[in-house]
Amino acid sequence: MPKVSIEFPRLPEPYPKKSIDRLQITQLLFDCDNTLVLSEELAFEACAELSNEMLEKHNVSDRYTGPGLMGTFVGQNFRGVVTGLQQKHGFKLSDEEVNSYVDRELGKVIETLLAKAEPCVGVMPVLEQLDKSKKYGMAVVSSSALSRVQASVKKVGQDKFFPPDHIFSAATSLAVPTTKPDPAIYLHACKVIGKDPGECVAVEDSKSGTLSAVRAGIPTIGYVGSYGGAIKQKEMAEVLKEAGVKVIMDDWSQFMDCLAQIEAM
Repeated sequence: MPKVSIEFPRLPEPYPKKSIDRLQITQLLFDCDNTLVLSEELAFEACAELSNEMLEKHNVSDRYTGPGLMGTFVGQNFRGVVTGLQQKHGFKLSDEEVNSYVDRELGKVIETLLAKAEPCVGVMPVLEQLDKSKKYGMAVVSSSALSRVQASVKKVGQDKFFPPDHIFSAATSLAVPTTKPDPAIYLHACKVIGKDPGECVAVEDSKSGTLSAVRAGIPTIGYVGSYGGAIKQKEMAEVLKEAGVKVIMDDWSQFMDCLAQIEAM
C-alpha cells in the first residue's frame, strides 16, 4: 500500500516577524500562584473539598487531599481540574453543574486568600527594584479567575506594581475560558500590552504554566523556590527544563541574574 503523506496547513504567526534577529526584552510576565503569591496550597484545600463532594455525588470512591489534588493539577484553574476529574474518573457534569462548582470554589478560595495569603519568599524586594528601574513593563498572567488573582496581589501588597488592565486570567480575560497549558492567555496578554512574545520573559513555577508560555514563543524562567525541600525542587527543575524553560531560579534573589542570562541568549 503506498505511503500517504498528509500536509497540515501552516498556522499564521500571531505577530509579524520582526526584521531583527533578537528582540530587546522590555516586558516581564509573572504567573501568580506560588510564583508571586503563596496561594496554591490554600486554594487547593478549597478545591479538594468541592472535588470530593463531586466524586461522592457520582459514586466515585476516590478522595483527594489538597496536596494530592495539587500534585495532579498544579498550574490549572478549577475549571481545568473539574475537566480532568471527569476524564480520570469517568463521569459527566452538565455545563450548569460545572459553572456552579467553579463559582462556589472561587468564593471559598478568595475568602481563604484574603485571610491567609503571603508573598513568595524574596519576591517583594525584586518587584520594588524592577518598579524603581522602569526598565521593564510588568504584568500578571494566570490561569486563575481574575477576581482571585486581584485579591491575591492586593492582599500581599503587590497590586501597586501592576496596572489593573495588565492582570490577565485564562479563566476570565478570554472570550472562551481556558487554562494553561493553552498558550491563549499569554498570546492575549502580549496583544493587549502591545508586545511581541520575543520582547517578553515569563516566570512560571509549573509544567502547565511553562508550556503555556513556551508555546506562545516567550522565553521562560522556571521558578522552583515555592516547592518544599531540595529533592522536590530538583525534581521540578528537571520537569520545567523538559517543558522548555531557559533557566532555573531557586530563589528570587537570583532573578536579575536569570533575566540577564536570557537577555544574553
